[in-house]
Amino acid sequence: MVFSSLFFLYAFLPLCLIIYQIPRTLKFKNILLLIFSLFFYAWGEPVWIIQLIASGTWVYLSGLAMDQYSDDRKAEKIFLIVGLVGALTPLIIFKYTVFFVETLNFVPFINIPKPGWTMPIGISFYTFQIISYLVDLYRKDCKVQKVLPDFLLYQALFPQLIAGPIVRYSDIEKQLRDRKVTIQGLSKGTKRFIVGLAKKTLIANYAGTLVAQTIGSGNLEMLSGLQNLIGIVSVILQIYFDFSGYSDMAIGLGHLFGFEFKENFNYPFYSRSVSEFWQRWHMSLGSFFRDYVYIPLGGKYSNRLRNAFIVWFLTGFWHGANWNYIFWGLYYFVVLQLERPLSKYLEKVPRIVMWIPMFFVSILGFSIFFFNSFSDLAIFHSRLFTIAGNAFVNFEGKILFKQNIVFFIFAWLASMPILPAIRKRMPGLKSNRYRATKFYLISSVVATLVLLIMSTAYLVGDSFNPFLYFRF
Repeated sequence: MVFSSLFFLYAFLPLCLIIYQIPRTLKFKNILLLIFSLFFYAWGEPVWIIQLIASGTWVYLSGLAMDQYSDDRKAEKIFLIVGLVGALTPLIIFKYTVFFVETLNFVPFINIPKPGWTMPIGISFYTFQIISYLVDLYRKDCKVQKVLPDFLLYQALFPQLIAGPIVRYSDIEKQLRDRKVTIQGLSKGTKRFIVGLAKKTLIANYAGTLVAQTIGSGNLEMLSGLQNLIGIVSVILQIYFDFSGYSDMAIGLGHLFGFEFKENFNYPFYSRSVSEFWQRWHMSLGSFFRDYVYIPLGGKYSNRLRNAFIVWFLTGFWHGANWNYIFWGLYYFVVLQLERPLSKYLEKVPRIVMWIPMFFVSILGFSIFFFNSFSDLAIFHSRLFTIAGNAFVNFEGKILFKQNIVFFIFAWLASMPILPAIRKRMPGLKSNRYRATKFYLISSVVATLVLLIMSTAYLVGDSFNPFLYFRF
């Protein structure tokens, strides 16, 4: 089940919100929310709910053992390793076995049959979450969770189960046992969810149709440079608004049930450097690798280059079991190392000037991410830069550009921090007095309803509703 489906919007979520209000104690609310979360997960592939519960139970028991031997750091470390191995093994098996088999099959005289299983939905996200619990428990950054249903709720909580953000146990430890649903939270959560829904359905999905018409059509050899440019820009917009839209929906849903999740995106295309971009893009993943891989390896104080290489290799490999994702991660590793000596100078360059090189860096990076085939990647770049002798502008490309110029301008504006800038210049807009005015209340409700109606109309009238991170 996905958030941007009519069944979720008008059946599952309303029913869950209504029934959630019935129990008086948080204990039973948590059990009820766990049941709904497991149903949400089982909707697509019921068989994988066994893996979800099994991995969560394994880590839960490992945590209890670590707590039991908390005075013996050697024994505690053994149970930490046992828990980590148990958590990571399913991820490695289900996500990477096919990749390893295909790689080995390139060796002469080796022909290992590929396994036929599919990858459990959201396994990368919930595996990293339960790993954070074990490590934080070992570091004494949180207390052991002794109630199995509460731990499984943390692991399987449906607002962030399939698409993140990656929620650390230490961030919501207190919320599992003490939280309240307020009118303000319901209002804030509803608006945030619908904004995310609109980003997904009205921008990401439309950008996806442009991708399908261009570089996703399977006719790369027939495209002009402009058509390739439109295609890769559409890929960038689709990925950003798809993933950030789902993060907005997850954060909004959290508010509806009294949870506070950390932000996952902070206008990454506003960045003036690649380093800043990655501080603003998928922040929960970046902070995970920083705190659980980079710093434990020694950070910038011991073998910085090696540590950064490992982090970016893992970042690429986490995104998918294919060589293009690995090269995508290593591409950003190289770019960041080249940028590092220039960082002091880049801070002085006007932001708008730096958007030009950032645009080209993004085109190359997202093209590596998009094309699983290196031959297709080569064809794309040869035709984008007209190395293949093709024209940059042809009739079809010119028509497609004219038809969608308004969309690209709107999407670009939507990716910029325009509203935060307005609020910063006009602090009165953030005051409680202004938010209590009839104009603000009515306009806020109307805008939210309009976005919901437009998103619903799109879902009713169009079957194109992919989610790119669905199997991460």
